[in-house]
Amino acid sequence: MIVAGIDIGAKFVKIVLLQDDKVLHRVKGVVGFDVNKSTASIFEDALKKCNLQQIDISRAVATGMGKSEVLHKEPIEASQAVSEVVADATGAWHLRQKARTVIDVGAEEGRGIKVNEDGKVKDFVINERCAAGAGTFVETMARALEVEVEDMGPLSLKSTKSVPMNAQCTVFAESEVVSLIHSRVAKEDIARAIHDAMAGRIASMVLRVGVEKEVVLVGGVALNQGFVKPLQHELNTDLIVPEFPEYVGALGSAIIASRGKSK
Repeated sequence: MIVAGIDIGAKFVKIVLLQDDKVLHRVKGVVGFDVNKSTASIFEDALKKCNLQQIDISRAVATGMGKSEVLHKEPIEASQAVSEVVADATGAWHLRQKARTVIDVGAEEGRGIKVNEDGKVKDFVINERCAAGAGTFVETMARALEVEVEDMGPLSLKSTKSVPMNAQCTVFAESEVVSLIHSRVAKEDIARAIHDAMAGRIASMVLRVGVEKEVVLVGGVALNQGFVKPLQHELNTDLIVPEFPEYVGALGSAIIASRGKSK
């Protein structure tokens, strides 16, 4: 049986095709203005890469902020939508059965999830009020620094000086970055301050539900070592970053699809 997991986030659609718990294909694309249309196009691309047709997909489960756009709607017609928390927990535990805490940091939102020995959600917390604790924060600050966003992490790791950043909002933080630039603070030190501030906010959120080892970090921001390092420091524990961390939510959805029911 071939199933699909579809994670429609704020910026990207991530799709995982699964057959007998084996990943056939992963694909990612930008979310367009018409979410259903852009998701369908990305889904079709995934099928073509595997020489499959829509009829070959036994079941599709969606997650993410745009999940309702494909639920029981053509052409994908996902049969079920699950919360991002459940999808993350399922995907992370599938990859790491010892996982007890899952942290997901994406473009617009951060989540801290506690799971039990069966991978079921025990408790969770979400930071959804401000992008200052998510990937968009780094992108906004990168523009202020006139640095490519993919260079922000490596740049911050070159820092030799800790610079505090007090703003709790992206708008005010950008003004603070401009002030640091005018004060001739080195770009690498500003980049570090940005990542340190973001890690501090995520850590504060996760600590509200408690941290139990092993801790798995997923989501697109998990690929940013400039963020991973200070987050490990804030939580005082090692973080496990799986291969393809940005696809864990889609993977979890595909696993749920293969089971035929939500956890």
